Amino acid sequence: MRKTAVVTDSNSGITQNSASAMGITVIPMPFTINGRLFQEDINLTQEKFYEMLSGGAEISTSQPSISDITECWDKLLNDYDEIVHIPMSSGLSSSCQTALMLSADFNGRVHVVNNHRISVTQKQSVFDALKMAQNGANGLSIKQELEKTAFDASIYITLETLNYLKKGGRITPAAAALASLLKIKPILQIQGEKLDSFSKARTKKLAKKIMVDAMLKDIKERFNSDDKNIIIHVAYSGTDNTEALGFKKELEEIFPANKIPCDPLSLSIACHIGPGSLAIACTKIPDCLCI
Repeated sequence: MRKTAVVTDSNSGITQNSASAMGITVIPMPFTINGRLFQEDINLTQEKFYEMLSGGAEISTSQPSISDITECWDKLLNDYDEIVHIPMSSGLSSSCQTALMLSADFNGRVHVVNNHRISVTQKQSVFDALKMAQNGANGLSIKQELEKTAFDASIYITLETLNYLKKGGRITPAAAALASLLKIKPILQIQGEKLDSFSKARTKKLAKKIMVDAMLKDIKERFNSDDKNIIIHVAYSGTDNTEALGFKKELEEIFPANKIPCDPLSLSIACHIGPGSLAIACTKIPDCLCI
């Protein structure tokens, strides 16, 4: 049986410690903060990131360097026959296209997955790939399965503030000021290619209901499924998970058959939306893993 390594980036939210325990490799994403280069979960913790974000630091994201990627692959291919590499969505970063270009020099031993996911849904793709590899699937078949099911995932996020979207130029200062005045809670969605506006609510309680109703509709209509082969996630931005854990308890009553993880959103999302955000996500388990 061929030995297949699974690689992803830290946009998945998988920490270096968790990756080591599971036997996968996570390439850290680089952040430039006030002119200094940091690598997520190497010299940039969640706590440090949010401290600098709240302090008004200038933060920008980029993709891993070519040498970081190729050196990682070269090292793994000393011990593995092939690699399945799962970067963040090609619609949200050019890192997927870069990896696809680089893989052409590896004689078919590196399979880059254009998975159209980020954060907790990307993490689930990594878990699915690892399970498929453990079941004996080769790299190409894992890539094909993950790309076939790439859009079987949704994320809905309600924001605490629009200040960070305003800072990034995604909404006008006037729109942000009006939303703040009216105490509007915007709701965003991620379904594959990009972060989009979805709805708005006057209270966090109503925002959560809108997100849950949208997810139930997705499960029934988009995924043509029930909740038995669906993974439900709760995610949040910031260092306080109290509200997220409360939301998790609410969802456990709605989805009693599901084990619901609660994880931080990836920092690449958080730098655009700020702390205090709350999200629900779901991914459909690939049919090959439901047997």
